[in-house]
Amino acid sequence: MTASGLPRRNPAANGRTYTPPEPWPGAPSRALRVRAAGGWERFMRRAEARQEPQE
Repeated sequence: MTASGLPRRNPAANGRTYTPPEPWPGAPSRALRVRAAGGWERFMRRAEARQEPQE
């Protein structure tokens, strides 16, 4: 059912555009949060590798 009688609607056809919300004052930026998450994953992998096998 590809042929529809309704006109195709373009996103933001009303002239409004999406703007991401401003972060709270003092809040870390998205780039910093992504970097921190990557560092935490590396830290956890290293910690697991250093653990001695439990008997």
